[in-house]
Amino acid sequence: MTLYNDTVYNLREKIKNKEVSAKEVSECFIKRIEDTLDKTNAYITKTFDTAIKEAEKIDEKISKGEDIGVLGGVPYALKDNLCTKDVLTTCSSKLLSNFVPPYSATVYKKIQNAGGVLLGKLDMDEFAMGSSSETSSFNEVKNPWDTDTVPGGSSGGSSAAVAASQAAFALGSDTGGSIRNPASFCGITGLKPTYGTVSRYGLIAFASSLDQIGPLTKDVKDAALILNVIAGHDENDSTSLDIKTPDYTSFLTEGIEGMRVGVDYSLFERGIDEDIVKQVTKAIDVFKDMGAEIVDVSFNCIEYAIPVYYLISSSEASSNLSRFDGIRYGVRADGENVEEILVNSRSEGFGDEVKRRIMLGTYSLSAGYYDAYYNKAMKVRRLIKDEYNKVFEKCDITLTPTSPTVAFKRGEKIDDPATMHANDIFTVTANLCGIPSMSVPCGFNKDNMPIGLQIGANVFMEKNMLKAGYNYQLNTDYHKQRPNI
Repeated sequence: MTLYNDTVYNLREKIKNKEVSAKEVSECFIKRIEDTLDKTNAYITKTFDTAIKEAEKIDEKISKGEDIGVLGGVPYALKDNLCTKDVLTTCSSKLLSNFVPPYSATVYKKIQNAGGVLLGKLDMDEFAMGSSSETSSFNEVKNPWDTDTVPGGSSGGSSAAVAASQAAFALGSDTGGSIRNPASFCGITGLKPTYGTVSRYGLIAFASSLDQIGPLTKDVKDAALILNVIAGHDENDSTSLDIKTPDYTSFLTEGIEGMRVGVDYSLFERGIDEDIVKQVTKAIDVFKDMGAEIVDVSFNCIEYAIPVYYLISSSEASSNLSRFDGIRYGVRADGENVEEILVNSRSEGFGDEVKRRIMLGTYSLSAGYYDAYYNKAMKVRRLIKDEYNKVFEKCDITLTPTSPTVAFKRGEKIDDPATMHANDIFTVTANLCGIPSMSVPCGFNKDNMPIGLQIGANVFMEKNMLKAGYNYQLNTDYHKQRPNI
């Protein structure tokens, strides 16, 4: 197998056992990126020179018999809303096109301390607002399975890079499905942990009560390994939970016989592509064959999830993005006074989707409308959480499609925000409830485009989700398929 197609687990073992040097692995990935970047446009910033130096340090440690960390020498990349000290961090926005952070995100420091080698920063929807990675101010990210289609969003650069083997793994952020949606579109594994499990310090916020950082990987085993590295309490993040995190890889070898799997078959009648219904149904049968018990459940609240999500997320975005004004942060536009500079900087710096959400959020929070919109959305959010608590009294995990469609053509939905937003119908509830959720490949449609299966679990029950996904991948090979680029 070519090195760049290998898993994180295999790469770290080969480097550790001196079958290949860390420098050779990094050079292989760099060559892969240079040869195929036009097929994805995934990278905004490349850190190749630094990567080679870091790889050489790993090799030097190996020669001295020193510990290289659990990710020693493994090349990876980061979504460009994660702060990296002295490395450009743009959020794919003109407003931050010159922003070089003076500090690093906690997850970045943890991966570096574990021996990971950063290849660069990945494109995304501007300020993580979008479901297709078409709202970037810089590139139009392409899906490596079909370069005329979108890779999903907002972590589209992360998913495209992993699917195209331009990084062994990547980190993304998930506010309403922004890890799972692109993982589904690109045929890889994407995991959103329980809210508060992974520090958000250094993540440029979209919606603070919904955002969560997680890994995008080739398989579930790699996702569990990366989660081991990035999870844990962080005193720099007030929403970080001070709990003991387990070894997530320790659950993988457990069987799922007798596991209760919740399925709401009425979801299949909600305008889902026929091929997706077929493949998800086949996946449910695989779980039956593995000894799981299929339990009928009902997500009666799902029709409210999209409007509640967009009201809450847009309101929080309105507040979080108020500091980006060209004075405190970002590129400064011309103006004759402070107010004019502020207005011009935000008008020129923000793209249409970001402006749309800021306006919606500001309106929802304004005097006279707060109770009618934002406050009511928060009450419905509580009801959705209550309903999910009842669902998990009946089952250990849930299975749904990740998305109602496969990757669509670039430009097809960008001018239809309502249709674009509907693509998140199965993913936003996990963020509203703070529960873990993961997308794994479960097949292809008639045009050979990937289809994702979403596995959900209750808060802090990543172990159920991970062992379910791992056992599913032991019995299928969809996660081993690679795009032909």
